[in-house]
Amino acid sequence: MKFFVDTADVAAIQELYDLGMVDGVTTNPSLILKSGRNILEVTKEICDIVPGPISAEVVALQSDDMIAEGRKLAQIAPNITVKLPLTWDGLRACKVLSDEGHMVNVTLCFSANQALLAAKAGATFISPFIGRLDDINLDGTELIADIRTIYDNYGFETQILAASIRTIAHVTEVARIGADVMTAPPEVIRKLAYHPLTDAGLETFMKDWAKTGQKIL
Repeated sequence: MKFFVDTADVAAIQELYDLGMVDGVTTNPSLILKSGRNILEVTKEICDIVPGPISAEVVALQSDDMIAEGRKLAQIAPNITVKLPLTWDGLRACKVLSDEGHMVNVTLCFSANQALLAAKAGATFISPFIGRLDDINLDGTELIADIRTIYDNYGFETQILAASIRTIAHVTEVARIGADVMTAPPEVIRKLAYHPLTDAGLETFMKDWAKTGQKIL
């Protein structure tokens, strides 16, 4: 499973990329706002760090404007993935931009039927939002499983990009189901390395090592 990091924080992206933990990046208008940066400038800087797909989102609501914005964003770098909302206008823009050879990430997906439409429109990635479904007492991981089954049934090449990942349990579940990609904030990716038994075991080893009076270096 590929790891994308969901942030526009360049320092965090660089740190995780240097560790080999980042295959791509997803951004959205909220993350651009949080960064305090110009969208074109910060996106270009991210593209220079990570060679994998970098999602940059349009803000237009009408398909013609989405297409124009998507073409503008795609000029930033060859690894730009144009991010479009899962609306009829978004699907129209997806079809045009994907036919032009641009990578497209269709976002704000909350049903398997929506995911089916995105695949039919030629989306490179579909982004089902797990956490937001959990917020309304629905199981977001069930959506990932449904999409996996449908895509496998018919040989769709659209990659399932599990989004709105909020916990390490979400990561485990989407990996078990077979999501192609997951995107998560930097802090969630860092938490994947933590386990209390690892810390407890290391503490015991250090105490015992101190008692030997030895040094390796």
